[in-house]
Amino acid sequence: MDFSHVRTWIFDLDNTLYPPEAQLFAQIETRMTQWMMRLLGVPAPEADRLRAEYWRLHGTTLAGLMAEHAIDPAAYLADVHDIDMTHLAPAPDLAAAIAALPGRRIVHTNGDRAYARRVLAARGLDAPDLFEGVYGIEETGFHPKPSPEAFARVLNATGIDPTVAAFFEDDPRNLLVPHELGMRTVLVGQGRDGPDALAGDPGPHVHHRTDDLTAFLRRIA
Repeated sequence: MDFSHVRTWIFDLDNTLYPPEAQLFAQIETRMTQWMMRLLGVPAPEADRLRAEYWRLHGTTLAGLMAEHAIDPAAYLADVHDIDMTHLAPAPDLAAAIAALPGRRIVHTNGDRAYARRVLAARGLDAPDLFEGVYGIEETGFHPKPSPEAFARVLNATGIDPTVAAFFEDDPRNLLVPHELGMRTVLVGQGRDGPDALAGDPGPHVHHRTDDLTAFLRRIA
């Protein structure tokens, strides 16, 4: 497990920097479904089906709504991310493990940056020197992972050399492009592949897997 060449550490946010047991995304999915019911005038089962379908086809439900219905992303993001974060506990051990990593550290999420900042604050991962930057969906021009454009926008903005970078992510779909760019890839958790399925063997683009991000980082720091 050689990470000695890595100089930039890139982390996804949801279900990566906090455990899925916090159920934040369950709240977000509920608000997405309600938002689509209002927008499209359809009952909950159809809105829920479309939410999942857009996620599969476009990478995120937002990307599908923008492509199919030309929605205002700002209004949508403000609404679906208006959730309760009281179930998030501070993670001082994780913060220390991240801080011990040599080089640059950033967050790249399909959520918006304001939401990401709230999550990081709730987890105690908002120290000024912990992450160099947080890159949300606005910073990628609303191109979501796994789109190659999403990764290209972050790399161009930061000047990161992907051949000396590592990417940590809970969705195996989102590790394919980092692998192709030469990054070391780490799947965090069981490997949720899209909105409603768990992956079996995610494929050779996933170099490492862990169910305990803190312990994994301690081993490689």
